[in-house]
Amino acid sequence: MAVRSGRHARSGPRDEEVGTPHVPAIDLSTTYGFQSSASIAESMDDLLEGAFTAPNPVYARLHNPTVAGFEEALALLEGAEAAVAFSTGMAAISATIMATATPEDGAPRRHVVAVRPLYGGTDHLLSAGVLGSEVSWARPADIGSAIRADSGLVLLETPANPTLTMVDIRSVVRQAREASRSLGHPVAVAVDSTFATPVLQNPLALGADLVLHSATKFLGGHGDAMGGVVACSDGLAKRLRQIRMMTGGILHPLAGYLLHRGLQTLPLRVRAQQESARILAARLSTHPEVRSVHFPGLADDPVERRLLSTQQRGPGSVLSFRVRGGPGQATRVVESLGLITRAVSLGSVDTLVQAPAQLTHRVVEATDRAASGVPDDLLRLSVGLEDVDDLWQDLDQALTGANRSAA
Repeated sequence: MAVRSGRHARSGPRDEEVGTPHVPAIDLSTTYGFQSSASIAESMDDLLEGAFTAPNPVYARLHNPTVAGFEEALALLEGAEAAVAFSTGMAAISATIMATATPEDGAPRRHVVAVRPLYGGTDHLLSAGVLGSEVSWARPADIGSAIRADSGLVLLETPANPTLTMVDIRSVVRQAREASRSLGHPVAVAVDSTFATPVLQNPLALGADLVLHSATKFLGGHGDAMGGVVACSDGLAKRLRQIRMMTGGILHPLAGYLLHRGLQTLPLRVRAQQESARILAARLSTHPEVRSVHFPGLADDPVERRLLSTQQRGPGSVLSFRVRGGPGQATRVVESLGLITRAVSLGSVDTLVQAPAQLTHRVVEATDRAASGVPDDLLRLSVGLEDVDDLWQDLDQALTGANRSAA
């Protein structure tokens, strides 16, 4: 299919006339002139109703052609009717919660059923209830019983951040659909597929209603553009655009250009990084200073092995591992690394390492972190495009050196 080849990374109709730019243009204008008051009012009405485009873009908070090109490309990669891009991944998550809490029939459904672990920012957003939502945390097998009359959304992340736990999307969708039939109204299923990317997983094809990406990560791939994107049906996209217009979370056109460009190398990067991650995960799993390794490619669990063949087309390039000696030893390992960059985020061409309990999941209560399988001695590694033997040499010297230092 097109997702596997990545040949749909360019979007829209191809005009091959002489003089047509080969690279999409960057439209940085904040506003657009008009001559007819009637025509500009008609365009404004279309955009206010959540239309993808209009004869006149009117104002950059309502529509931007460069951002629209990225949205078209991502929708094609995910097999979606539409995609809506936002300034950050958290803006995309926030809009998804708001869009499903106030569906077309107008009945408020602010209850969210969520599966832990999630990215720490998402976990905190739900737990804090700042969007007026209420959350119930449930195991994947208990989604159906957790759904209530006022539920509007089921939210999960697979593979999960930072444990790489895989969730059976089809099973969650089946439970949500059964509950929806009983309630008489739809309960949307949203999947954060940031770790997998469209190259390895397509949640919409498995029955999900929305698929979310922190585009800052693999989609951009170079650590120089921030954004978020949601792929979904046309109906949900209209609501998301209306929320984006009201809240001001539009993606900047320069970021839209960089993210669109990143899609063109996405399949090559994902597969190369994944192969290095396989090698490093296998070596770490036998290292005397490593307590355990979390990586789908090493899965002993029969469910995860099944999902790697039926849901996901590879384990990806993010892994996490626990260091012997506790949190202090984990800190020494991180600070002993030379080639690998100590930084949050993931999906870049360079390898990044961090301790989730100290950084990405610091906003999550300690008891909730522990319940989610995020101990203080866990390190998350996002594998880049460096030579795999160079990466291993750096990891090995840090692990053994930190042990000698502790001794």
